[in-house]
Amino acid sequence: MGRFTDELDSGLYAARVSAMEQEAMNLGLPGTPSAIIDGQIAAGDGLPRDYAVWDYYISSTIAVSELADRQYDAPSEMTIDENMLYYATVQMENGDEFVIELLPKSAPQTVNSFIFLAQEGWFDGVTFHRVMPDFVAQTGDPSGTGLGGPGYTIPNEIDPDLSHSEVGVVAMANSGADTNGSQWYVTLGDASFLDGSYTIFGRVVEGMDVVQALTPRDPQVDPTAPSGDKIEHVSIEVVEP
Repeated sequence: MGRFTDELDSGLYAARVSAMEQEAMNLGLPGTPSAIIDGQIAAGDGLPRDYAVWDYYISSTIAVSELADRQYDAPSEMTIDENMLYYATVQMENGDEFVIELLPKSAPQTVNSFIFLAQEGWFDGVTFHRVMPDFVAQTGDPSGTGLGGPGYTIPNEIDPDLSHSEVGVVAMANSGADTNGSQWYVTLGDASFLDGSYTIFGRVVEGMDVVQALTPRDPQVDPTAPSGDKIEHVSIEVVEP
């Protein structure tokens, strides 16, 4: 305490403190505590006080960065035949499975990308990181954070004849128009308010009970929740009509 008082009275650190104060003002920091997160200022009520929130943010950032070695520079070349029938069998780690009929005529680029990623093993070991009963079950992100993707994006493909109104509709998750990557979801209820903003590219034709039984999980509400149910493998079958 004596040393602290002496150095405070002598002004030993006055210049340094003044310089830091001026730097904070130049940055536009409104007060203490404040933080700069990815270039954005968070302060006051906008600054999380819960350690779990910071821990989840940092671990998620690390998990997403670790996808870099697996990502691709661009979507694969178009290889599908829109006149063929394509089915994706999603085998779960617990032994259950469900089958998706893909819709290449409605969403050719999306189906082509989905098939490419499935055959590359992108979905192997991936969890359903967001499962909200009566809404959607979402997966497709190997980081398990809801922030990861394949390194490329594809545009929206909206077929006005398709709707999210039924259970079992399969569509792409995105963060805005034309930002579709590898994350997809299955509707667990009427989600027709999503129509027009998200690409529908398939429907569950077998095993919907497996999807309905997925463990509820919402990382935005509880970032410390256990990992979701895991996909073992997604296999693709091509059938002539």
